[in-house]
Amino acid sequence: MTRYVFRSRRLYYLAAGPGLAEGAVAFYRRNREAFGPFDPIQPEDFFTADGQRERLAWDLAQAEAGRSFRFLLVQPGHPGKVVGLAGLNEIVRGAFQSCFLSYKIDHTLWGRGYGTEAIEAVTAWAFRTLKLHRVEANIMPRNLASRRAAAKAGFIEEGLAKDYLKINGRWEDHLHMVRRNEEEPDESR
Repeated sequence: MTRYVFRSRRLYYLAAGPGLAEGAVAFYRRNREAFGPFDPIQPEDFFTADGQRERLAWDLAQAEAGRSFRFLLVQPGHPGKVVGLAGLNEIVRGAFQSCFLSYKIDHTLWGRGYGTEAIEAVTAWAFRTLKLHRVEANIMPRNLASRRAAAKAGFIEEGLAKDYLKINGRWEDHLHMVRRNEEEPDESR
């Protein structure tokens, strides 16, 4: 088993890499229909082991460069079965110190708090390990479950971005939700 980077109460967070392609493709195939209304349209090779190997190799290169970090989530009792993903994407340093959060939970686990748990854990890791000031999530207004999970994890709504992302073939509005690092020392004092 690939070693995990960190863990939360019910989940292990594995660093994305090509060796996890089989688990990732099984996860995406199993959830293809459930994620369809909330995801961009993917090419067919995205749902193949080779396509996932290529994507996970890119994710690994991004992590090595410090630009983004993607984690595949597994349960301790089932270490070979990917049940979720969480990412810290488009990390910007300098005066911004922020990134965009992405997350997905296997549809068989919806409504059981796994989304909130994953959001809390990966956000805490971003603050503790990467020393980021803000983690930002953009969520379609009609995705009530995702909005609730982010809110329970301490994210607040900052506004609405019109026609923000092309999802399932059409431009969709997204609510901009943010959590700030409250533990960060204020060096201006």
